[in-house]
Amino acid sequence: MSSALRSGIVGLSLIGLFASACVDVVAVDGLRYVDRQEKRFTVQGKPELTISTFDGPIEVRPWDQPGVLVVIERRAATREAAERIDVQVVQEGDRITVAVRRPDRAFDWGSGRSARLTVSLPSSSDLQARSGDGSVDVEGITGRIEVYTGDGSIHGSRLAGDLKLATGDGSIRLSEAGGTLTAQTGDGSVNVEGALSAVNVHTGDGRVTLVASPGSTATDDWTISTGDGSVTLELPDAFSADLDAHTGDGRIAVEDLKVSDVTGKMSRDRLRGQLGAGGRSLRIRTGDGSITLRKRPGVLKAEAER
Repeated sequence: MSSALRSGIVGLSLIGLFASACVDVVAVDGLRYVDRQEKRFTVQGKPELTISTFDGPIEVRPWDQPGVLVVIERRAATREAAERIDVQVVQEGDRITVAVRRPDRAFDWGSGRSARLTVSLPSSSDLQARSGDGSVDVEGITGRIEVYTGDGSIHGSRLAGDLKLATGDGSIRLSEAGGTLTAQTGDGSVNVEGALSAVNVHTGDGRVTLVASPGSTATDDWTISTGDGSVTLELPDAFSADLDAHTGDGRIAVEDLKVSDVTGKMSRDRLRGQLGAGGRSLRIRTGDGSITLRKRPGVLKAEAER
């Protein structure tokens, strides 16, 4: 976080000026205390929301209202421990920042603190969401979308725009995605389906499955790599790119796709050639695993059964 943003958070610490500060107690028992805060924001244009929590899941959904609602659930062993979870809020026009922090990490043993964030905002929004330890689930948003979790899975559906997703230890799963995609996981699988124009996917240890829907084009380079795992790529019939595929320990299989102008020495672990009319690079690498390229059916089985 920049020094300017830190200064803004300190300078605008009077949350009540622009957001509700009401706290509702959700649950109290001998082992757990949970309270809930709602922060409502009025915007004039496209929201630019930055949200973060030190530990806990994040859920983002679109709604048909022009404003933004962020619900924060603080969880801890006691009320005193929960109240020490710090909620910082800043609004500057259509730019909103909600940061949930644990201020006294050195004295956190046994408190079991976490903070769950649930967000409602217009479908056309720019979003940055970050969790130190927790899953992130985003649905139905179009814009610049950046998601990071240190330890947890990322799930997205009906996302479009400039998509950047990363998890230190967890899987990434996207359905009905659109636009450009950068996805990275240190240890976990990546499973993506959508109409994409640029792809950069990497996992240190995990399987990669990418299903490119009709309308996918390589307007920029595509790179798919895994240190240890297989790669499966389904492409529409009209897809064009220059293919460069290699596996350190595995084999390459091509099913119902035509690869022309094959260059270099053909082998079971390396393939270079042209898909369609050629063009931008489609580079696939796996250190240990197979690579499967196949043609995507024009009509999915699930669609045919509707």
